[in-house]
Amino acid sequence: MAYKAPVRDLTFILSEVLEIDKYANQPGFEDISSELVQQILEEGARFAEEVIAPINHSGDKEGCHWTEGGVVTGPKGWKEAYQALVAAGWPALSADPAFGGQGMPAVVGMAFGQFTAGASAAFSMYPGLTASAYAGIHANASDELKTKYLPKLTTGEWGGTMNLTEPQCGTDLGLVRTKAVPQGDGTYKITGQKIWISAGEHDFTDNIIHTVLARVEGAPAGIKGLSLFLVPKFLVNEDGSLGERNALMCTGLEHKMGIHGNATAVMQYDDATGWLIGEEGRGMNNMFVVMNEARLGTGLQGLAIAAAAYQAALEFARDRLQGRSLTGPKNPDGPADPIMVHPDVRRMLLESKAFVEGGQAFILWTALQADLEKSDDAATAQKAKDYMGLITPVLKAYLTDKGFHVASLGMQVHGGSGYTEHFQASQYLRDARITMIYEGTNGIQALDLVGRKLPANGGRAIMSWFADIDAFVAEHRGNAATDPFIDGLDKAKGALQEGSMWLMQNGMQNPDNAGAASTDYLQIFGLTALAYMWAQMAVVAQKQVEAGSTDPFYATKLQTGRYFVERILPDARAHLKKMQSGADVLMAMPAEAF
Repeated sequence: MAYKAPVRDLTFILSEVLEIDKYANQPGFEDISSELVQQILEEGARFAEEVIAPINHSGDKEGCHWTEGGVVTGPKGWKEAYQALVAAGWPALSADPAFGGQGMPAVVGMAFGQFTAGASAAFSMYPGLTASAYAGIHANASDELKTKYLPKLTTGEWGGTMNLTEPQCGTDLGLVRTKAVPQGDGTYKITGQKIWISAGEHDFTDNIIHTVLARVEGAPAGIKGLSLFLVPKFLVNEDGSLGERNALMCTGLEHKMGIHGNATAVMQYDDATGWLIGEEGRGMNNMFVVMNEARLGTGLQGLAIAAAAYQAALEFARDRLQGRSLTGPKNPDGPADPIMVHPDVRRMLLESKAFVEGGQAFILWTALQADLEKSDDAATAQKAKDYMGLITPVLKAYLTDKGFHVASLGMQVHGGSGYTEHFQASQYLRDARITMIYEGTNGIQALDLVGRKLPANGGRAIMSWFADIDAFVAEHRGNAATDPFIDGLDKAKGALQEGSMWLMQNGMQNPDNAGAASTDYLQIFGLTALAYMWAQMAVVAQKQVEAGSTDPFYATKLQTGRYFVERILPDARAHLKKMQSGADVLMAMPAEAF
């Protein structure tokens, strides 16, 4: 089953819904037009479909290979595909021109990222982790380190990673034991073990630049004692050439449920030479830049896998003959009807389609906020920054949670065939599961949302979000064709507002109430976000219909959105009811009674 990049959907969102042409006065958009973006996406789609997608299934079967001495090789054909990616300039698409990047807006890079992750989630992690390392160095490192390392990270000629987790700590990074000893010459000796390091070792690039969280000798315990370091696999000479091998090694690869084509490494540092990124003791502050980049990428990955799983399920449903339609045969000359005729199969397909298309708009809308953070207008930049802080945990958790659900629905549509390895439904399900765990589990994202992001700056971000929705509802109410979308958005926003008030009133009195409500609250937020996206898409599509367009794309968009409003969005009130039950039912039972 061939992967097909959703070019039409994304160009519709970028050009007609977000109207990127109107941002020509914003930094990074000066030379951007809808026509240019469409050309970029068409070329990106071709690359994803023809170069990356064909190696996805074989890479899942073969996996990566580790040999004594810490040498790791990727699946057959993956090194060549990665090098073709670099040669075509795709990793540099949204990077800073000062370091060889093409300077395209983040929203364009995020669109292309959906294609690579949909074609192969595991493959997309190699450039994805490099982009995260690039972001952390670009935001916090000295000019000397930037000049030395960013040009080849920008192009993808060198790989990059983020090293946080250790055997004794995942979420609680205050327990990090990896130590850094200053050498008096600006370097540090890094010693410790890191686990679950995606793309930690491979043969795709000549060098790999690790960003490593460690504790300077003598620093206090806990989060505040951590610093962030740049630790290259090979030391880099002053002329930019590679020097001797650094004192670090991949001591093994994890055996995983999915993403087999990505090398998930155990990394050992034994007095490896590293350089401080930023200031001592601000490692977590600096790492948040890397982590936020990675969380957006993880949300994208969950969504992209869902899109691919839906495509495969749709193709199977059109071809698979089983049973007859309840209203009479639809394929009378055949032995049975395609399973597409059955209402429950259509339920699964429409649920998948409605989530995928709403999620595509959500992630591009969020990426646009990342671009607007750079605005010369202080108010625009501040609002975009507020939204990025508020939305990032929602996007990561909601898109990966529902992305896995769609992959599961895709397997269900395939029936017994999906549970075998003859079809890719199994791979999509296995690959999607990790997205709910890494870069901060979805439960941690929910706690971050209610504990940090929601109350930040006196709730300024959420109040602005509500005000934007209210203004949109007021502007667009009154068209019978789109009022169901507007009313659905208004009701979802009401549930989110009610949930926010409940948290303010009950979370302060008993923190367990906030913890118990957090996941349901995040689900309400995700539903409201998709309702906002669907309302925007519906308004644009309906205008095209009213203008006489005969393109079925717009009518289909409205039909898909109706499914979301009628069959998915009502879940918001159920989540509200659950969160309002409080923590008692969760915390009352003694631990030994479980």
